[in-house]
Amino acid sequence: MQQDNRVEFTQEMKKTHTILIPNMLNMHFEIIEQLLISEGYKVELLKTTHHNIVNEGVKNVHNDTCYPALLVVGQMIDALKSGKYDLNKVALIMTQTGGGCRASNYIHLLRKALKNNGMEQVPVISVNFYGLETNSGFKFTYRFLIKAVYAIIYGDMLMWISNQCKPYELNAGDTEAVDKKWTKRIADQMHSPSFLRVKRNYKAILEDYEAIPKSNEEKVRVGIVGEIYMKYSPLGNNELEKFLIREGAEPVLSGLLDFIAYCCENMVLDYDLYNINKVNRNLARIALRYLVHSQNKMIKAIKKHGKFKVMSNFNEVKVMAKDYISKGVKMGEGWLLTSEMLELIHSGVNNVICTQPFGCLPNHIVAKGMMRKIKDNYPESNVVAIDYDPGASTINQENRIKLMLSNAKMNMEK
Repeated sequence: MQQDNRVEFTQEMKKTHTILIPNMLNMHFEIIEQLLISEGYKVELLKTTHHNIVNEGVKNVHNDTCYPALLVVGQMIDALKSGKYDLNKVALIMTQTGGGCRASNYIHLLRKALKNNGMEQVPVISVNFYGLETNSGFKFTYRFLIKAVYAIIYGDMLMWISNQCKPYELNAGDTEAVDKKWTKRIADQMHSPSFLRVKRNYKAILEDYEAIPKSNEEKVRVGIVGEIYMKYSPLGNNELEKFLIREGAEPVLSGLLDFIAYCCENMVLDYDLYNINKVNRNLARIALRYLVHSQNKMIKAIKKHGKFKVMSNFNEVKVMAKDYISKGVKMGEGWLLTSEMLELIHSGVNNVICTQPFGCLPNHIVAKGMMRKIKDNYPESNVVAIDYDPGASTINQENRIKLMLSNAKMNMEK
C-alpha cells in the first residue's frame, strides 16, 4: 500500500539526484553500484562504519526496533548530516520484503527520521517485487534483473572462494588484493556485455585465488547463519569474519542468491498453501529455475577447477529442514535459516554461529527454537546464538564465540 504523503522519486530526479545505498556485502554491493550506474542512475555506496552511525540510529529509531533498521537508518541520516550532499539532490534506497517481518516497515521509520530532522524533501525508493510502492524514476527492466542475477552470483563466488584463502594466506593482504581486483573488474563489466562471459571469468577468478601462497594448516571451519543483515554486514556483526580469521578459523557463508531464491520459493508457497497470487507463483517459478540454473553453472566451474570446496545449490539446501520445520514458516529468514544450519552440518561444518538482532521473534523461532532438536539429532554439532543490539557488549559476544571455538578445536583434535 502506498503512502499518499511520500516523496516520489521521479524521472526528472533520475538525472539530478544521487541515490545513497546502505552497505551490507562489500563485494556484491560494489558490483551492484556499477550496475545501477550502467542503467543511468547516479548512485553512491555508503561505506561508513564509525560509531556515530549507532548514535544516529538510537536517536532516530525506537530502541525496541530491530537492530538492522537502527543501523541502516543511522547510516543514512549520518550521511545526510555530513554536509557532503545537497539535500535537494539526494535520494535514499531501501528494500522491502513484503512479509510479516518488521523489515518491511524500515522504510517508514526512515521517512519518519527524515521528517524529524527537517529532511522530508529527500525521496526514499522502495525496492520490492510486491507492488508495495512504485516510483516513476526507478523501475526494473528485464536487462537490469538479468544483470542483477549475474552481479549476485559473481559476488557469491568471490566471497565463497575468498573465505577459503584468507585464513591460510602466507602473505597478509594477498587475498584482499585479489578480492579488490576481481570486484572492480566484474563491476566494470556491468557497463558492457563482458559479464556474460562467465566461463572465462570463473576460470580466471579461480586461477588467481589458487595462485595465492597458502599454508596447508588444518583450521576449524565455522558457518555463519542468521538474519540477513547481521549475517553479512561487518557493521552489524562487528566484522565477525575478520574476527574468526584472527582467531584461527575459516568462516563459511552461503551466498546471497540462496536468499533471493528463498523469496521466490515463498511466492510459490503462497499459492500452494493459500491459493493466492497465481501470477506471482508462475513468475517466481520461472525466476527460480533461472536462479538455480545460473548457480549450478558457477558450482560446476568450481568443481571442475578442483582446488576449492564446493557449495550446495539451493535445491539441495531447501529440503534440509523438511523434518524440522514447515515451509509455511517464512517470516524473515524462516525455514531457510534452519535449512542452512543443517546444510552446514551435513557438509562437515559442525560449528555454527547464528547471528541475530536482539528481540527478533522470527529468528528466535527458526534459529534458537531449532537448535535443541538439531543438537539432539547431531550431538557433534557446536551451535551458538549471538545477539546484537546497540547495548550489547562486543567483549561478551567475542568471549562466547571464543568458547565455541575452544570446543571446536578440542573436537577437531579428537
